Formats: sequence, C-alpha cells, structure tokens
Amino acid sequence: MTGNTSTIGRPRAFDVDKALQKALEVFWEKGYEGTSLPDLTEAMGINKPSLYAAFGNKEQLFLKAIELYENRPCGFFQPALLQPTAYLMAEQMLFGGAAASSDPSLPKGCLMVQGALSCSDNANSVKQVLIEKRRSGELQLQQRLERAKAEGEFAADVDCAALACFLGVQLHGMSIQATTGASSDKLQKVAAIALEAFVAATSGKAAVPESAS
Repeated sequence: MTGNTSTIGRPRAFDVDKALQKALEVFWEKGYEGTSLPDLTEAMGINKPSLYAAFGNKEQLFLKAIELYENRPCGFFQPALLQPTAYLMAEQMLFGGAAASSDPSLPKGCLMVQGALSCSDNANSVKQVLIEKRRSGELQLQQRLERAKAEGEFAADVDCAALACFLGVQLHGMSIQATTGASSDKLQKVAAIALEAFVAATSGKAAVPESAS
C-alpha cells in the first residue's frame, strides 16, 4: 500500500522552465529541422516520454520555445516600441538588434528569422507560424510609426509601411550577417548607417528614384 501511494501526485523529476530554456538554446543553435529529439532530450536531461508528457511533440516544444524567446529579459523589440519618440525607438531597435545578434553569450542571429528561412515543406506549419510572427512584428512597427507621423514627428509624405519594412529588413539582415561571422563592431556600424537612413526618410530628405515615386 505504501509503495503505491508514494507515486501518487509525484512531481516531475525535472525543472520544466530550465528544460524549456535548454530546448530553446538547442533550437537557436541548430534550427528547427536541424534539431533532433536526441539533441533535445540530451540537452534537457530528460527522456522522450517525459518530453512528450510535459511539452507535447517537437513542434509544440518549438512553439513554446519561441514564446520563451520572445519574452526573454534581453529582448529588445517590445521595449523599443515603448520609447517616447520614433527616433529613440529606431535607435534602440537597430542597436539592440546589432548587439543581440552578435552577443557572444548567445547563439548567433535571430531564432525566428533563421527558423523561417531553413524550414522545408515538411515543416511548413512551423514556417508559417514564424512568418506570421514576423508580419505581426512589422505591423506593430508600422502602427508605432503611424502614431509618430500623426504626432508630427515625420514629414507628411512618409510611407510608414515601407519604413517599417525597412527596419525589419535591417534587423533580419544583421541577424543573418551575425550567423556568418559579422562582428559586433561591424553590426554596430551597420546600425548607425541604418539610423541615418531612417532620419533622412522621416524628414522627407531621402533620395527616391523617380521610377519608385
């Protein structure tokens, strides 16, 4: 009797939060499809039945890891949106992206960018989730820029949708550059150039080819 009751309500023998953090690190380093179940169980310190019981299948675990990735304390995107001016927002976002992409204590690049680029048709559902998250981020950027324009921070003819896309391209590009070895110093210089372009665009002084106008 004692032997039976001792197993009732027994807590998991591992820390779920720490295990999820380990899974995030593996996915970040190897990508979704490059990560195998043995990779995950070894890093998390659990067996497959425990993984399935706590997190579901590999795809469900990846989506939980993405949620953790988005809400980590060192994330820069959401704090940047809260800056009082569009310039400060762009500054924090660009330099924050450069620093995060090249942080020596973390895997290089951005998990969501790399995951969407490397997913094959076999992982299309994961790819679509990542694409939608990136679109959502760009829409949040556009809405923040439109608010700045309405408050008089920008020239009247500024295209906020294009400007949001521009910032997204810079962040994604720096992430990709970091995975191929770009240094922090180089990415900081890229961020500075991008910020100058942002200022020119929002003042209405950016050069636009006649064919694009």
